[in-house]
Amino acid sequence: MTELEKCMAGEYYDCHDKVFLEFKRHARTLLQRYNTLAYEEATEKTAILKELLGEIGTKVTVASPFLCDYGRNIHIGNNVSINMNCTFVDCNKIIIGDDVLIASNVQLYTATHPIEFTERYVNDRVSGQLLRRTYALPIKIGNGCWLGGGVIVLPGIEIGSGSVIGAGSVVTKNIPPNSVAVGNPCKVIRKINGESIHEESGCF
Repeated sequence: MTELEKCMAGEYYDCHDKVFLEFKRHARTLLQRYNTLAYEEATEKTAILKELLGEIGTKVTVASPFLCDYGRNIHIGNNVSINMNCTFVDCNKIIIGDDVLIASNVQLYTATHPIEFTERYVNDRVSGQLLRRTYALPIKIGNGCWLGGGVIVLPGIEIGSGSVIGAGSVVTKNIPPNSVAVGNPCKVIRKINGESIHEESGCF
């Protein structure tokens, strides 16, 4: 497998491989242009987003400044609003559905490392140095979700359609559809959109 294939499969990969360095170079160039554009330069902004992102629907706004790793792994549906100062670490896919609101300072992280030190760092037989292990897991945000200001979503998380995540929450586990979830770690406190708290439902 190539390093890119390993990455997308959720396996350990070399994040310094030349393919990822090129992804980052391309993204940084586009972001530098994007983040200097005026608010009213919507046409120019949309053109850059179409070049930067893996997929983008209609009626999508992304406020400046915006930061991402590669851009190419971000897939955004229709009628989506992303407010200022958001950071999307898209080493793996970030999939955002239709009619989603993402408030300021939201952070979506797909990249991660093993918890145990002896798994996080391994000896390189050639150089004798410690090498850091990295892997990445996708994030999915369903249709009609609203993520409040400062929300952090960790790797591998799915947030079900219609759910609202309270400001400042850290989402460490999947959130079922039509739920209000808050806190660190983020927990469901009630159901919405006509669903009962006693109903069992999986993501999406």
